[in-house]
Amino acid sequence: MASDPFSKMLGVAAGAFDRAFAAAIQARGRRDRAEADKMPHAERLAKLAAVASLYSDAAHAEFFPRPRHVDLTLRDVRPGVAEAHWRSAFEPYVSAVADRYLSHVENRTARARLYLGAGKRRAAVIAIHGYMGGAWLLEENTWPIEWLQRRGLDVALPVLPFHAGRGGLRSGAPKFPSADPRMTNEGFRQAVADVRTLVRWLRDRGAPHVGVMGMSLGGYTTSLVATVVEEGEIDFVMPMIPLASIADFAREQGRLGLGAEADEQHAALERANWVASPLARPLRIPKTRALVVAAENDRITPVTHAERIAKHFDCELRTVGGAHLIQIGRGDAFRALAAMLERDGILARR
Repeated sequence: MASDPFSKMLGVAAGAFDRAFAAAIQARGRRDRAEADKMPHAERLAKLAAVASLYSDAAHAEFFPRPRHVDLTLRDVRPGVAEAHWRSAFEPYVSAVADRYLSHVENRTARARLYLGAGKRRAAVIAIHGYMGGAWLLEENTWPIEWLQRRGLDVALPVLPFHAGRGGLRSGAPKFPSADPRMTNEGFRQAVADVRTLVRWLRDRGAPHVGVMGMSLGGYTTSLVATVVEEGEIDFVMPMIPLASIADFAREQGRLGLGAEADEQHAALERANWVASPLARPLRIPKTRALVVAAENDRITPVTHAERIAKHFDCELRTVGGAHLIQIGRGDAFRALAAMLERDGILARR
């Protein structure tokens, strides 16, 4: 956490940048949200209750099925780097949104970029991008890929549903997450399926340990994966500046009205998205292998989101300097991850 005056000043400035960015994103997606935002309170509650009922009987193994082996198609980008794509093993759970969801052809193909060291017996980490991310140039400058490789980790960067190359030519905000909670739930279901397919491929290739980390929306996805995998499927997780609750975020952005109505809508939205919430199920790996990272001046997913996940997981919470977009102290988080993996013998001590 920032302690000297200069770092604190930078942190405050980073928080102001977060607020400006959040306002711009809200403006960009306003047209897509207009119908939901103008809906009367009682009607919104009824629609959210209907969504919750659609998923209320979803059995865990049915909603998050065990991943099958998939042969990834690889294309060399440069030495040690390959692009992978495969047919996303996903069908919408709710048939009413199937045609709409599957009409986006580009999203039916899962994509990832792989950074593989010499040999196949290396531990691996899957790093999941945030909202509106997924472009290779952006992600290669976001994650410390070379540093992670030097520490002994192969790295895989998957693309979330409807992002980057999976979003087609459409401009504006991605289709996921959506103002329609059904599309949001289905998007997380697909994201989990794609990540677990990648985990299995890395395991089948020879990785003795596989972990997952992610930022923002990717932090939510990481946390969700950590609660739905089978025993031994993944070995460690690090949600960074994570989103913890769609309903919390909507309330913080002023999307749920005022006073008692806001409280009622928050509770209803939480129930509608509960099937895909990282708070709905217990952590499925040892809590000593989970590390949650918050940014002190985050104004997009404030520290309270990370606190909520860390409390649910009963795991370590580390707060670093900076904000959501300008992460001044994030190097401390990656070093803490390496120390955790060294302690448990996943990485060799240095």
